[in-house]
Amino acid sequence: MTLIRSLLSLIALLLPAAALAGTVTSPDGRIVATLDANGEGVPTYSVSFDGEAIIDPSTIGFTFTDADPMRRGFTVVSETTNSHDDIWEQPWGERRFIRDHHNELAVTFRQGDDNAREMTVRMRAFNDGVGFRIEFPEQASMPVANIADELTEFRIASDGEAWSIPAGDWNRYEYLYERTPISALSTVHTPVTMILENGTHISFHEAALVDYSGMWLRRMEGTRLRATLAPSPRGPKVIREGAFHTPWRTIQIADGPSGLFESAMILNLNEPNVLGDVSWFEPHTYLGIWWEMHLDTHSWASGERHGATTERAREIIDFAAENGFRGILIEGWNLGWDGAWFGNGREFSFTEAYPDFDIVEVTDYARERGVRIIGHHETGGNIDVYEAQLEEAMAFYESLGIDAVKSGYVADAGGVIAPDGEGGETFVWHDGQEMVNHHLRVVREAAEHQIAMNPHEPIKDTGLRRTYPNWVSREGARGAEYDAWAVPKNDPGHVPELIFTRMLSGPFDYTPGVFSLEGRGATEPDIPSTLARQLSFYITIYSPIQMVADIPENIAAYPRALDFVQRVGVDWHESLLLDGAVGEFAVIARQVRDSETWFVGGVTDDQQREATFALDFLDEGTQYVATIWEDGEGADGMGDDRHAMNVRTHTVTRGDSLTVQMARAGGFAIEIAPVGE
Repeated sequence: MTLIRSLLSLIALLLPAAALAGTVTSPDGRIVATLDANGEGVPTYSVSFDGEAIIDPSTIGFTFTDADPMRRGFTVVSETTNSHDDIWEQPWGERRFIRDHHNELAVTFRQGDDNAREMTVRMRAFNDGVGFRIEFPEQASMPVANIADELTEFRIASDGEAWSIPAGDWNRYEYLYERTPISALSTVHTPVTMILENGTHISFHEAALVDYSGMWLRRMEGTRLRATLAPSPRGPKVIREGAFHTPWRTIQIADGPSGLFESAMILNLNEPNVLGDVSWFEPHTYLGIWWEMHLDTHSWASGERHGATTERAREIIDFAAENGFRGILIEGWNLGWDGAWFGNGREFSFTEAYPDFDIVEVTDYARERGVRIIGHHETGGNIDVYEAQLEEAMAFYESLGIDAVKSGYVADAGGVIAPDGEGGETFVWHDGQEMVNHHLRVVREAAEHQIAMNPHEPIKDTGLRRTYPNWVSREGARGAEYDAWAVPKNDPGHVPELIFTRMLSGPFDYTPGVFSLEGRGATEPDIPSTLARQLSFYITIYSPIQMVADIPENIAAYPRALDFVQRVGVDWHESLLLDGAVGEFAVIARQVRDSETWFVGGVTDDQQREATFALDFLDEGTQYVATIWEDGEGADGMGDDRHAMNVRTHTVTRGDSLTVQMARAGGFAIEIAPVGE
């Protein structure tokens, strides 16, 4: 029998590749994906769009620390197909209803004869792209998979432009984007977005990252990219026992930027909600004892400049109650901030307060005034200490009525302190398998106490908010805090780049709303932004929790801006890209959930622009009042007059158009409400 199997394997290797090919087509017929094995028995896939190659035949495989590679010598042993079409509802989100319409092909490959190993490649084709994952059955030939790396490649069929941030560097995901040829990429994080020479827009990422290591993309040559997994101190980058599967490797594909922006493929490749009713989470805007620490006028540490005092908390609670803000984030209230906490975190307590902060008094006072405290768990990148206190910390917050927590992992990449399993410490990466599992552990524990999580210095978003809807937002990119102290500040093109890169993965707690437009020690025009641009962020940057980052004194100094953030929605029925270009500008419309009111936001780079857009998304036969917050005459986000802002109103109906001017580093925000509301 062994000889017969060997002959059959040899015959399979000699067959032309086309004899083994299986294909799957998107529901609209525009995207075609093929799974195959070439003449050496190397599993491959390829993708075309409107008959043109997007991904040339690209390998799928693995290397291990203790076994032969899974690269060549495979034969196809079976294939199955399936189709799916339904509509599901988000409990909160950028749109309420999402259609999951895809066709599926699953091909099982077998490698070798005696002690053969198998894997199944499951490919799903949507109208907005493709996703595939590799599934390993429980098999005697591989009871434990010690994965050294993936051999999965993405052979992009042509050159083009790419927007990327580096992977494997010290500052995690917090970099300004670089615009380069695809053929000039190095090793980059995902999402990485590209425009091919023929104008096709694509973005590479992953979905449902569970018990695995995060994927980076490394350019090998030309436009050939290869997956590489975030490192681990254990040797293998991933260790899995029994049956398991990889995350989905995703390629979003569209004619233009709107197809990327409006894609729901990442969410559709995640499992449905496992938490059930999460109506206890309420999308909201919030203030904080936070920006003053970045300005260095107050401190996280104890002492004369300590920011998180009972007195200061009561002042901000009063301001929140008077102005309609639900939440107050308070950082630096707990023991552990004194000394070298960055990348250390060994002294943090998550239940003990500094003497000048009475957390029970503060939470009681906030509750009386209709305000909720947002908890804070900064770990200093020490998950060993955090996990030892996790259950107690969440129960403590629940007892105080705190239902949302911002967590933090401030440590250099590769410097997260984790238990080594033998009573000691080891150091892991923010996006390695250890941290992937840690974040889910925290989210699940938080859900037990009806607490929503918003991690900073996080693992990247891969759509798991669908499965765990209490994972409401996160950082994972260069946010507004860099405008306080960084050199350089966030450049004017940063947000128009984020919208089509990082934001494709999910909500971003950018912490907008710096109305003063001044960072630390500013003596001249500082933050490159107009005041109207700050307002645009509440529409163009999606998160179900939105901070107004500036200190209350500065917020109150700009009453027209305050009026807008009191009115803007945070939970949406629909979201549309009306116009835009990657890295240059975007005009976005969002409809408030359970309302007929829409908001439109526009943001530009360092170029002055005129935005004209039709109001075809409005209901027929209804009159609306459009209130427009826009850059005023002479406004210049890169010059002296950054606060010039006009507020005007118009009566509009479906079929009308609006034209709004955007200054350099400028923007606009519009509320469109039915007459009488």
